[in-house]
Amino acid sequence: MAAFRSFFGRLFGGESSKSPYETAKIYDGLRTQILQFTAERLGTGANQRVLAVLMETGYPEAVATLAAVVDGSASLYFSNGGGIIGGGEKPGPNAAARKLVAQAAKFEAACALATEFPLPQKAHTRFYIITQSGVLTAEAREENLGKGEHPLSPLFHVAQELITQIRLVEEKRKTQPASSA
Repeated sequence: MAAFRSFFGRLFGGESSKSPYETAKIYDGLRTQILQFTAERLGTGANQRVLAVLMETGYPEAVATLAAVVDGSASLYFSNGGGIIGGGEKPGPNAAARKLVAQAAKFEAACALATEFPLPQKAHTRFYIITQSGVLTAEAREENLGKGEHPLSPLFHVAQELITQIRLVEEKRKTQPASSA
């Protein structure tokens, strides 16, 4: 019944602008780390404008946060705890994370400078583009992004490629027999 009410609440604009999510401490810490990335911390030269990208999507139970860093690091974690850290250690996710960060530079004009870092509303996706001169942000309905109806749709689809790569690696890891020590 709650899912039914949640669906109709979103459909008819019943969602409030205040974040309805309670977040796990570990999630808050990981999120803060990526939002505060600097070129010095990464050891990246000053010629790299975009350092990292966060794509956060609000679902009924939690926010899913995808993090990609210029060095190919990638993680997918959830506001209620859990996730996949270190996805960029494998070639597929590493290449997809690098692609996402590179593509993000093309979308800076569609974003505004962020001074606060709220979670997205339910059924919305928020991007944070971490640059050398500050954090940029934009939010749109996930459905519009997925259907190609928003200027950030191409970036959303590149981020989906990264999620797919992380999931493929995680599924393979789960199906492999544990190594004997």
